[in-house]
Amino acid sequence: MIKDFIKITDFTAEEIFETFKIAADLKKGSEKYSNLLSGKTVACIFHKPSLRTRISFEAGIFELGGHSLYITEKEIELGVRESIHDAAKVLSRFVSMIMIRTFAHKDVEELGKYAEVPVINGLTDLSHPCQIMGDMLTAQEHLGRAENLKIAYLGDGNNVCNSWLELSCRIPIDFRIGTSPETLPDAAILRKTKDLGLSKISITPNPLEAVSGADIIYTDVWASMGQKDQTVKKAAQLSRFQVNDIILSNADPHCIVMHCLPANRGEEITDSVMDGKHSVVFDEAENRLHIQKAIMVQLMRRYIG
Repeated sequence: MIKDFIKITDFTAEEIFETFKIAADLKKGSEKYSNLLSGKTVACIFHKPSLRTRISFEAGIFELGGHSLYITEKEIELGVRESIHDAAKVLSRFVSMIMIRTFAHKDVEELGKYAEVPVINGLTDLSHPCQIMGDMLTAQEHLGRAENLKIAYLGDGNNVCNSWLELSCRIPIDFRIGTSPETLPDAAILRKTKDLGLSKISITPNPLEAVSGADIIYTDVWASMGQKDQTVKKAAQLSRFQVNDIILSNADPHCIVMHCLPANRGEEITDSVMDGKHSVVFDEAENRLHIQKAIMVQLMRRYIG
């Protein structure tokens, strides 16, 4: 049994839906797991700054009865000051779980390989699994289901887009990616998802085609953290994929609009959409807390008792 949550496909479809149920119960105020982390410490390693990831994890750990350690890159230079292998072995002697938000995905995979406690991916340049789990929980709340939704992702084929593709390997959806030929998602993840054949996957340079009849319109910043030197180039490549009122009018009348935040208002999304009646952006942000608590519940109760 896999002990970590490094990518969405680390959970089976059954485990994903069970995690949604746990998160929904926790959101309603269930105290069933309020002492799950009692007497336990979770190491939270941050090589990238954060609002939602840090605060939602620290609050969630506290609400589950545990203690969090905020550890910066200067304190743990993985693979530089000491090997990832050695850091993983040492941390496993001190803490009951590790959450890491960093750049290189391979570093998180290596940390998970050698750590003897569960490792959670809080974000890498390749994937953002906790975000998409919270997003699908939000979709289920607003649309009444998670399966067979028409989801239009507009913008850069980044870590968020990659994790949507990985979710498509577990839950059947119609996933349309509206992006430029220069900003496609990870080729290996895309190929694996298409080869599996569980979901319908399409890529188009036409944003109106992508959103036609969509249940969900999703976007993200055009230049992700660590790519700010590419801001001007990305804007030139992706400006036609801005989520605005014209784009919205081509989706299903009851669609919802999502953004993982932070947002560059007026660039990838307009104020009128971000603050409009279709937006569930801040529900998504809240659900990061509930879904991450549920993920920690799953890992703690199944893998280390």
